[in-house]
Amino acid sequence: MLVKSELEKLGLHYKTVELGEAEIIENISSAKWNELNIALKKTGIELLDDKKAILIEKIKIVIIELVHYSEELLKVNFSDYLSQKLLYDYTYLANQFSESQGIKIERVKELLVYDELNISEIAWKMGYSSVPHLSNQFRKITGLSPSSFRKIKDKKMNMLEDI
Repeated sequence: MLVKSELEKLGLHYKTVELGEAEIIENISSAKWNELNIALKKTGIELLDDKKAILIEKIKIVIIELVHYSEELLKVNFSDYLSQKLLYDYTYLANQFSESQGIKIERVKELLVYDELNISEIAWKMGYSSVPHLSNQFRKITGLSPSSFRKIKDKKMNMLEDI
């Protein structure tokens, strides 16, 4: 309802508005796009225009719907289910999702190196549901926990100072 309301306030017409997606009938000027973006951000909703980011969000939505809202048992394997729902080959979806998570972890590494935020703040800033979730993702990609990564960075910095 919130997204529909914001679209109507801006005089934009839509075909559908569903969880994570709105199909707007007319072409939107960049000024209207910015107005909509600002209005939605005030409500905590982020407007996505990057095709990869949109696909990643769609993957997350399908998973959330399956886990939280569906009482049906899957009759097909999960990879087939995801492919059928999103109309993409599963390997392509998996690669896109993995790549986006890798980029996110690179940003986490940067934040750890800058040493301005603690791990809880980094998890929140980067959109992880919890510190353990961030730690698990970080370990899968780097082989280290965030705190171990930070300790190694500190050790290297101390070594450079001693030279």
